[in-house]
Amino acid sequence: MRVLAQFLAAATDVAHFPAPSLPEVAFLGRSNVGKSSVINSLVGKKLARTSSTPGRTRSINFFEVRWPGKPRPEMLFADLPGYGYAKLSREISEEWPTFIEPYLNERPTLALSLALVDVNVPPQASDRQLLDFLITSGRSFLVIATKSDRLSNNQLNNALQNLKQAYADIPVIAFSAKTGVGRDEVWSRIRQSVASFTAPAFRS
Repeated sequence: MRVLAQFLAAATDVAHFPAPSLPEVAFLGRSNVGKSSVINSLVGKKLARTSSTPGRTRSINFFEVRWPGKPRPEMLFADLPGYGYAKLSREISEEWPTFIEPYLNERPTLALSLALVDVNVPPQASDRQLLDFLITSGRSFLVIATKSDRLSNNQLNNALQNLKQAYADIPVIAFSAKTGVGRDEVWSRIRQSVASFTAPAFRS
């Protein structure tokens, strides 16, 4: 699938969020899980900045996404700061409640959250906490197991089974930004969510 995408805004405060209008897809996960790489794989270009240094994303970065031939964007992607990295300063951790939690709890146009986990590491308590948060908030979400190309088929199957057991059989999609595995399935889920989404603010 070809799409056209461009950077829209970076927000470190609720007041900086774009005016709610289009359905939004949020990308969440631990620091260095590969959120930017997943976004770049989905849009087919280097849109979001990637870094080997965890914790570099300090803002919610919004990107417009539209289909070729369409005059207006169809949705926004929102790249959220990572969590769970031990060396992150307390200042960064304290920023979460100020604008990230309000975004996840209150954003009327948030259609789908993609919770990214690294399939190469055992299930993490912080990831379980995120999923519980999304469930409690009533948000629609998918679990995306990143960096799947680093495992053999048998290793990947075992790792996915461990994740499903740890996350109470929540569906998990294996994804590789390097090989494109899972890309079509994730796009299919995104399009379904965006097509069927009606934001509360727009309901008559």
